[in-house]
Amino acid sequence: MPTRQVTVASAVGLHARPASLFARAVQAHAVPVTIAKQGGTPVDAASLLMVMGLGVQHGETVELSSEAEGADAVLDELVAMLARDLDAE
Repeated sequence: MPTRQVTVASAVGLHARPASLFARAVQAHAVPVTIAKQGGTPVDAASLLMVMGLGVQHGETVELSSEAEGADAVLDELVAMLARDLDAE
């Protein structure tokens, strides 16, 4: 199963606007993706409430994964997104 780890760069972590942008990006793909804090339980990355419920802070590392065909490109795109400060855009 393809997985990627990324350190969240947004100043407020995955809350409000950054979480919304991320969840919408996941929804835009036909690939199911999960997100988890290190050592935590994975949740549906397309769900804004589940993503916000993780309580991911700036500088924390999360793991994205997917079992779908073609997931590598999608995960790479999502990692690049989380590695930017989405609040500054």
